[in-house]
Amino acid sequence: MSDFLTATPSTDDSKKCERAFLVGVQTPGLKPGEARELLTELRELVENLRISVVAEELVNLRSINAATLLGSGRTREIIAAARAAQADLIVVDEPLSPAQQRNWEKESGIAVIDREEVILDIFAERASTREAVMQVALARMEYSLPRLTRAWTHLSRQRGKGKLGGEGETQLEQDRRIVRDRITHLRAWLAKVVSQRDVQRHRRMRVPVPTASIVGYTNAGKSTLLNKLTGARVLAENKLFATLDPTTRQLTLPNHQKLLVTDTVGFIRRLPHRLVEAFKATLEEVIVSDFLIHVIDVANPDFAKHHATTLAVLDELGAADKTIITVFNKTDLAGDTARAHARALVPDACFVSAVTGENMEALHARCAGLIADQYASARLFIPHARYDLVAKLHTFGHVQHEEQCDGGVYLEARIPPAQNAAYEPYKVTKKPGKGRR
Repeated sequence: MSDFLTATPSTDDSKKCERAFLVGVQTPGLKPGEARELLTELRELVENLRISVVAEELVNLRSINAATLLGSGRTREIIAAARAAQADLIVVDEPLSPAQQRNWEKESGIAVIDREEVILDIFAERASTREAVMQVALARMEYSLPRLTRAWTHLSRQRGKGKLGGEGETQLEQDRRIVRDRITHLRAWLAKVVSQRDVQRHRRMRVPVPTASIVGYTNAGKSTLLNKLTGARVLAENKLFATLDPTTRQLTLPNHQKLLVTDTVGFIRRLPHRLVEAFKATLEEVIVSDFLIHVIDVANPDFAKHHATTLAVLDELGAADKTIITVFNKTDLAGDTARAHARALVPDACFVSAVTGENMEALHARCAGLIADQYASARLFIPHARYDLVAKLHTFGHVQHEEQCDGGVYLEARIPPAQNAAYEPYKVTKKPGKGRR
């Protein structure tokens, strides 16, 4: 398959570009000042592609123009400003339809992309495993399909005659057909991934260890927190979308309770819906987790919006009703005012620093408390001959009291729901007397 079909033509153009002119759009649906915040975030996104931002402009848009989004006059002004700044790329912080994108490029002679294409390019650069590569490829194919005409200036050229003497397929028609076939193949492959994950999940449930997923805005410190909690060595860099693949590690809490913790891909405002769809095979871990650890960078001035964005994506995934531990991270970089605002936003949140380890014991306690609340409380008297059940309870349950007695072990514990039946014969109403059960 040609290089053209493994990457969108516009993506190839953008990777060759070195100087970008950014266009922010304040629409009636945005709060005052929000477009400026989004434009600042767009700058960071573009710079993550190692493209210099030479200038930017914020446009107040009253109504959408079908041809160019902004209207012909405003479009020409921006193109003139981009040329004056010697930009070779214009990035618009609003979704552009394929027709609008073509009109911009025809008018300017400069590559023109939107925020979605920037994010897709970043995901493509960060993808490393086969699954992540396939997920990003699917999203890019779906994005590029209606935009294939941007790659060709010879659309009327025919590939040959049909068997019955009719016109053969045009170059564009053949490419569209090949891309559609590729999309079908990728969707089928990802469906198999989902099926394999279901099998692996059912195997894990035979030995029920509680699970938690770390979620949050990109660059909030999720991977750093996973490393601090579990001693893992997951890549943790100060950049957007540093990791795309889920990583699961085991955490042993101070009460010896085990917990499987999964780091997930970060979210961002205006995260393309097709990326959420493509990564659902990965994000299913969020849906099936016992609870979520929502990490927020409290040192970021926009942390309240990041909090809202993550909750919106969780709602889109069908995980909005999950129990959530909110964790404000990077307290070592935050002032008292930021902490006060964060407490007002989420009063019962934990405040930690994954770098310094500040207040990690409070997070451990919250995790242990949640697990205990979900497990059934029981008093047990287990004979010495079934000490395997005692050991299993220490591993997968929550033992609050243990005492050696004649003929067995007396325990006060919380039992995982899946293991409740195994302990049913050994439940007692009170501590057994000496020499009898």
